[in-house]
Amino acid sequence: MTQSLQPQSVAISDLIQHPANVRAKSPETYASENIAHLKASIATLGLLQPLLIQKIDGKYGVLAGGRRHAALQELVADKAVKGFTKRTKIDCRLVAEDCDVTTALSLAENITQAPMGAIDEFEAFARMMEVDGQTPETIAMTFGTTVAAVKGRLRYGLIHPDIRDAARAKSITLDTMKAFADHPSQEVQKSVFDALTSEDSYLQAYTVRQALKARGVQVSDDIGAFVREDYEARGGAIAADLLEEHSVLEDADLVNTILLEKLTAAAEEARSQSGFAWADAVMRFDYAEMSDYGRVYPSPVEPDEAGQKRLEEITAEIETLQLEMEDEDLDDDAYGALSEKVDDLEEEMRGLQEAYSAEDLGRSGVIAAWAHGQVQLHVGLVRPEDNAPDASTSEAGARTAPGPDKSDEIVYPNSLADDLKTERAMALGAAMALHPEATLDLALFKLVCDVLRSGMSVTHAIKVSASTSYRTHAKMEEIDTTSLDQFGEAQDALDLSWADDTKSPADQFKLFRALAQAEKAKLVAFATANTTQSCFARNPQSDSLMHDFEVEIMPDIRAYWTPNAALFNRFKKAWLLKILNEDLGLTQEAVTLASSSKKEIVTFFEKLFAEPFATLTDAQRTAVAAWCPPMMQTAGVASVTNEDAQAPAEEADLAEAA
Repeated sequence: MTQSLQPQSVAISDLIQHPANVRAKSPETYASENIAHLKASIATLGLLQPLLIQKIDGKYGVLAGGRRHAALQELVADKAVKGFTKRTKIDCRLVAEDCDVTTALSLAENITQAPMGAIDEFEAFARMMEVDGQTPETIAMTFGTTVAAVKGRLRYGLIHPDIRDAARAKSITLDTMKAFADHPSQEVQKSVFDALTSEDSYLQAYTVRQALKARGVQVSDDIGAFVREDYEARGGAIAADLLEEHSVLEDADLVNTILLEKLTAAAEEARSQSGFAWADAVMRFDYAEMSDYGRVYPSPVEPDEAGQKRLEEITAEIETLQLEMEDEDLDDDAYGALSEKVDDLEEEMRGLQEAYSAEDLGRSGVIAAWAHGQVQLHVGLVRPEDNAPDASTSEAGARTAPGPDKSDEIVYPNSLADDLKTERAMALGAAMALHPEATLDLALFKLVCDVLRSGMSVTHAIKVSASTSYRTHAKMEEIDTTSLDQFGEAQDALDLSWADDTKSPADQFKLFRALAQAEKAKLVAFATANTTQSCFARNPQSDSLMHDFEVEIMPDIRAYWTPNAALFNRFKKAWLLKILNEDLGLTQEAVTLASSSKKEIVTFFEKLFAEPFATLTDAQRTAVAAWCPPMMQTAGVASVTNEDAQAPAEEADLAEAA
């Protein structure tokens, strides 16, 4: 039946809970911590929505609006709040006493109002500041939350409108939209957004953050903190953010200039202290580029009388510290502090027992680079032109007959190996996200074992401490995107209905617990997958757990990763020919390409791996489909041998062509 609801003002003291209120049996709903923001809002703005009431035994039962009623009662009891007493009258809407649909009315009032979307909320906070002249402090007071929480919402509400519209249209995810807040400038945000979306590829939060790094350095980044004082002294522009730690040093060239100057100063100081001949600095130490450099090392020396005395003192100190470390009651922090002292003493001991020769100091130097958030010194390096003459050179200057040519041996430089580890970790993460049941078992098993069992952790391959693993790569924009796309699709499939920033953690947890088990498994798998460390294939002796697990979920890494031109460009020409001949069984192609440029060979590889040629034999096709750098593959797929892929090759023909 249609109900006529009459407006009526009622004193707070005349209000009681109505038994038909659909929330009446959920007292936790009215707990102080769950209505704090509502109490703050009513205290500042007043009651914005009338209560739905019905007369019961001379009082008025609150049929809908129980949380507002609870907040009003707390305001009456709070002596610090003015304007609310038991006699204060509030606006209500009266339901007739003979109404036969009271429960329906209560339910309708509670569920028919659509909750505000996250983006709408962010924009509303921004409008309160931009249009209404509110400050983060006054907004926080109005909604009973912290200033930091308000600033966080404000930052998202101030993202460029086009990007917010894309998130609202679900062209990008909410997390991707939030990533643009890493730079305060809307102009920069829009520029990056246009550049990334012009390629018509799947846009991810990680990609956005990587692109924004090229537009400036956040003051909270290790480099930003390292150079900020000098940067400000030189008048460098700073894009201020509502949250100070997200402010950006916009002049990337000036940041790099200052960083290089500070690295140069550190290298010069080390040179001066140790007596090296030269000092240099680089932003990033590339081990491949430095492969032609030699290195000298200190040789044993006999310490003088004072040095010998100090050695005896150090030995005694180390023995004392090691005895202390045997105490089983020591906590981890105390043990770590003692271990650091031992390391420092051992370093001092080495300094007394070793020294560079005058000849080595005269031709070697030190290079300072930035790594792992600090200055890293590479000492004792010898430039190629200063290397000692080759021992194979005779006194007359003629060289002896050369030994076997090893230029075609595949040696993975450290920089390439590090990047391959990153790519493998991405592939493993995608595999874990796509196998939620198995990954859930793994995560829970590790958590239980780490907490309930003493001794070594069952595996260090994943973090269950709820921190995303930061992955670096020299050429992130050029890597194969298969695993990134798979990971993005897995993320889109997650049920995040519980993750509502407007709700309290307790309310979010209730919604999370109500999810289906399969949805929880996807969430846990995705979170665990984000912790995968840069890695190569596991050794079954050192980590049998992850070795067997990887074989189960990722028997073939090629389902998640494909070699591309970016990889093959980092290989020497001789390596590429070796792979063609020995790994893929394409001997004739190797012979033909031996006289081609490396660029042409890389193009051949790119086409071959993008779509194996129709002319390949079954064995060759299998080899191409399975190939990857051997340390990246699990034991799930047996490596294809040369004998499987080809008939015996005419090695002489290949050697002659090369």
